[in-house]
Amino acid sequence: MSITRKMEGFIEKSSWIRKMFEEGARLKGLYGAENVFDFSLGNPNVPPPEVFQKVLVSVAADNPEMIHGYMPNPGYPDVRARVAAQVSLEQGLEVSGDEILMTCGAAGGLNVIFKSILDAGDEVVVPSPYFVEYNFYADNHGASIRPVKTHGDFSLDLAAIEAAICERTRAVLINSPNNPTGQVYSRESLEALGRMLEEKSAVLGRTLYLVSDEPYRKIIYDGVEVPGLFTCYRNTMIATSYSKDLSLAGERIGYVALCPAADARDSLLAGMALANRILGFVNAPALMQRVVGELQGVTVDMGEYARKRSLLCEGLKEAGYEFTLPGGAFYLFPRTPIADDVAFVRILQEEKVLAVPGSGFGGPGHMRLSFCVSDATITGAMPGFRRAMEKAKDL
Repeated sequence: MSITRKMEGFIEKSSWIRKMFEEGARLKGLYGAENVFDFSLGNPNVPPPEVFQKVLVSVAADNPEMIHGYMPNPGYPDVRARVAAQVSLEQGLEVSGDEILMTCGAAGGLNVIFKSILDAGDEVVVPSPYFVEYNFYADNHGASIRPVKTHGDFSLDLAAIEAAICERTRAVLINSPNNPTGQVYSRESLEALGRMLEEKSAVLGRTLYLVSDEPYRKIIYDGVEVPGLFTCYRNTMIATSYSKDLSLAGERIGYVALCPAADARDSLLAGMALANRILGFVNAPALMQRVVGELQGVTVDMGEYARKRSLLCEGLKEAGYEFTLPGGAFYLFPRTPIADDVAFVRILQEEKVLAVPGSGFGGPGHMRLSFCVSDATITGAMPGFRRAMEKAKDL
């Protein structure tokens, strides 16, 4: 055996997203890319804002002394100060650059947080459906994920979260707007969650953290608000990235923000700064730090995603699919017309339409569709969606 048994198991259970992406590549090779309709991967297809290219060129041309040298582990102080100013606006609470740590995307940020707060045997409570790689991130640090159910519209089930919290719980991890459902958690539910975590921390005699994965924060529709969590619960950490709101997924640039009122603030900041180095990321990329520092508050054209959401939802509704309209992100999570979502996804594959089974996110009986795709993909897939629905009726 050339790799560990654990990694063999991980490969076997690895993300359905990648499996479907690979299947898409195979089908495109057989039938041509224009005849395959791939909704499997959340790879932003709206281009970065025009100002990004101008800033990139300007920053690359600037060459002060030691610009390519080592930096403080949390990132450039001037960049962190600019990010903190934007976070302060979003959170409704004053945040300083000291509470910001630049990371290699949100995934890097979550691992930095988990390295700092999780001991072997700890559990992280996560509302389900959820992004499957959270399991691997927790395992990286000897911990595990404990999924809990959500309501039928994928909103938080606070009773289920409370019931799942035990002496092994260290954190609750939320993702809003959510991947894969697009649900945005309400301020009322988050304030209630904060009160619950405060009470449970006192009962258990240990701090329970609220960790929020927020790469879709700015991708919202219909006037929906993404509440600031720092005013809901003081022991909160946010991991986010510029992958979605600036369409910079391949640049792996993001940050962690710690609520200034958090218990053991200084220890947490010191732990995360060290984790940012020893996990192997060794700082967020220098060039991209400087670029995003100049682009605070700038986003891609969210109207494009809103239009694509409407195009997909209208087509699927006419075809008979049932779903909760997503308030954010660029995913739709419809019910599959048969209980076996994996089987239905295979029916869609016969029509050269690629979706991801909801089971891969802990949401069986559903499928995830990424609508960050071309309009031609959405409209071209509709006949296949309709034929798959008819096939399902005959089963």
